[in-house]
Amino acid sequence: MNKLDVLSLISPQMKAVLVKESELAGDANDTSVGFEAMRENYVAGRAHWVEGGPCMALKADGAVEGPLGPIPVRFYYPTEGRAAASAAGRPESPAIVYVHGGGFVLGNLDTHDRICRILAQKTGAAVVAVDYRLSPESKFPSAVREVAAVASYLHEQGGAHGIDGGALSFAGDSGGAHLGLAATMYLREELGSSEFVKCLLLYYGWFGLADSSSMRLLGGPWDGLAEEDWRFYMRMYADDPSDLQKSPYANLFLNDLTRDMPACYIAAAEFDPLRDDSATLAAICAQYGIPHRYEVFEGVIHAFLHYTKMLDAANEALGNGAEFYRRHLGL
Repeated sequence: MNKLDVLSLISPQMKAVLVKESELAGDANDTSVGFEAMRENYVAGRAHWVEGGPCMALKADGAVEGPLGPIPVRFYYPTEGRAAASAAGRPESPAIVYVHGGGFVLGNLDTHDRICRILAQKTGAAVVAVDYRLSPESKFPSAVREVAAVASYLHEQGGAHGIDGGALSFAGDSGGAHLGLAATMYLREELGSSEFVKCLLLYYGWFGLADSSSMRLLGGPWDGLAEEDWRFYMRMYADDPSDLQKSPYANLFLNDLTRDMPACYIAAAEFDPLRDDSATLAAICAQYGIPHRYEVFEGVIHAFLHYTKMLDAANEALGNGAEFYRRHLGL
């Protein structure tokens, strides 16, 4: 009710992407089919979008021990020099811990593989993707703890993988952006320090707002973020969704974001119901002098980062995030 007519407002490229999406297997945005069918549809649909893209000098799967058991990870090394450093155990490369989106319910290492390869190529850094346990099998705060555990491991043992454990960053899309910032706060408040987290690349994340102008005006079948969809994801993520607004590792605006914050690249989509979460975080950064860049990409909807095959905005967002990262790490 009272929603904007998003499909008439999005860019021609975004419209073409949605036409292509409708041709692919299943509808991962349809929460009415249940999370198991959604996962199958999501994996089948993303298979097309991850094809092609940059090749890595080395790509290797591994595991990190976490609070609930082994956490699958995937290492991306964009150059021969980075790959050789990994093989020799020389801590030469800064690293980006990539946390995939999917509403805490969908996604895996394969669904975001192309995004990780592009980010590694454009930043020149090693990228380590995290396959955290999904909801509803694993409820909040398990994903936050697992992402923090991977960062802690790399901080302490990254040299064995050619990674400088004192120069880590987080990147993520949607729920992954949320988990990157949540893990930073968890490291700071629960595990002693987040000083080694130098930068956050946050693409259209949810950071804690329960209501906003963008939530009122936007969201529908085209992005799977109508009000009933949002309630579905929150029920999957937590035993009691109302508890999420009380926890600083879910409602991230409960944290003191005015101190000890990494530099933040914050990217939002013009027609995304989560747009105001990014605007709120950017306003805090601006008020308190936290190095940041905030961009709203016009004409696109939530999850646009996947569509680098067809969407200029997706390539621009990854490129601008990489440029911000390189500048702040002096690369």
